[in-house]
Amino acid sequence: MRSETVEYFSGSDRVRALWRTPDGEGPYRAIIQGPGWYGLKDAKAYDRYHEAFTAAGFAVLSIDYRGFGESEGERGIVDPTRQLEDLINGVTYLTTRDDVVHGAIGAYATGGTGGGNVVLLAAADERVRAVVSQVPVADGRDWLHRMRTEWEWVQYLRDLEEDRRRRVLTGKSKLVHPREEVMVQTPERRASGFKKDVDGKNPEAVPLSMVDPLLRYRPLDAARGLRTPLLVVAVDEDATTPTDHAEAIYEAAAGPKKLILQRNTSHYAAYAQYADVVIPEMTRWFDEHLRPLGDVTITADAGRLDAVHNLGER
Repeated sequence: MRSETVEYFSGSDRVRALWRTPDGEGPYRAIIQGPGWYGLKDAKAYDRYHEAFTAAGFAVLSIDYRGFGESEGERGIVDPTRQLEDLINGVTYLTTRDDVVHGAIGAYATGGTGGGNVVLLAAADERVRAVVSQVPVADGRDWLHRMRTEWEWVQYLRDLEEDRRRRVLTGKSKLVHPREEVMVQTPERRASGFKKDVDGKNPEAVPLSMVDPLLRYRPLDAARGLRTPLLVVAVDEDATTPTDHAEAIYEAAAGPKKLILQRNTSHYAAYAQYADVVIPEMTRWFDEHLRPLGDVTITADAGRLDAVHNLGER
């Protein structure tokens, strides 16, 4: 796998990305990836996916969203609308490259808003021909609610309303910790080493105003009637991104689709536990569906493919 840093503009800001390609010469079918919640393009956790994709002949554009990592922009703000723009502009960037097979661009992401963002991308951009969404968030409000007890949620809503009133009077928002006061880390996340190699590169204080667009975040709405081939990967009894979020996105999609449900594991443990099974499923999905127009194989009932793949026993 070869790797270089590339950049493109999203609005007036530069987005920097890793461009990872097979050892052989292109043009390549390409996959764009936006990191999961508070992730960065060069997290070691993504390497095994990039290695598998490039070994299968795909190129990968792994981006830092604006405000994160090496990209320009206001630091540390998770704004799904801006992140979707970054992904759409990244797809456009891929179409400018001579080493990309035009008409054969897909999207992959894992983890919360990462998994949700590629569903939004597929609904917004018909140039994306196949998607893999791993442990996605389907509804931002529900996600943030279920991290808290009911009394904590009621107080959280009061704090948000107080902050809105403060902002209109002063132009300033309260600063909070993104992993403890926007989302809330699970004990597993605190104990794990997952993405610890990049955690320290992100701000530890962000404006509480960041929550408002997350409350409106609804990849589930984008999934309804979605015709783009969609592979959804979920964890049974997931305490970080609820299993029913992934299942709801899967059920809502109308095109070729498949659900992989990983059992007897947890959100972070599943990445290693089932990697040898799940990652080949992802590459097969892209290989089957990521083809330019005019390069298709017609099969019976091709538009109604609907499969569920369970890993592990209850």
